[in-house]
Amino acid sequence: MSNQVPLDVRVIPPRPAWARHAPTRRAAAPPAPVPVAPPPKEPLWRDLVGDVLRRERLAQERTLKDVADTARISMPYLSEVERGRKEASSEVLAAAAQALGLGLGDLLSRARDELVRVAGRRAPLSRGTPRASYDGLCLAA
Repeated sequence: MSNQVPLDVRVIPPRPAWARHAPTRRAAAPPAPVPVAPPPKEPLWRDLVGDVLRRERLAQERTLKDVADTARISMPYLSEVERGRKEASSEVLAAAAQALGLGLGDLLSRARDELVRVAGRRAPLSRGTPRASYDGLCLAA
């Protein structure tokens, strides 16, 4: 066996002295994107109404069964309405409100107040959007 280097071997010369001590240039990394929190979701009407029903029932220190029996609603259904799992009809809401000594208007007014409280800040209107002077509640079927 021979100790000779084959002729096709390529020799890479060492880096020049000036290049050995110079800092290597790296491409600047793009700035990391700043995470933007998604805007808070608007609460659902069924959640607001359910919260009002539950809060009023607990304020009167009544059981779910008691209110459901008075309103002639099944207890599991009333529980799901209170938790915002079911979208109750106006008849069911009126019966539940009446069982709690409220009118349907009182229940919806309290839910509207809760919506204003929870939503807090409203998105600013654009220039082309007319501003309504009415600040009441409007429900459409």
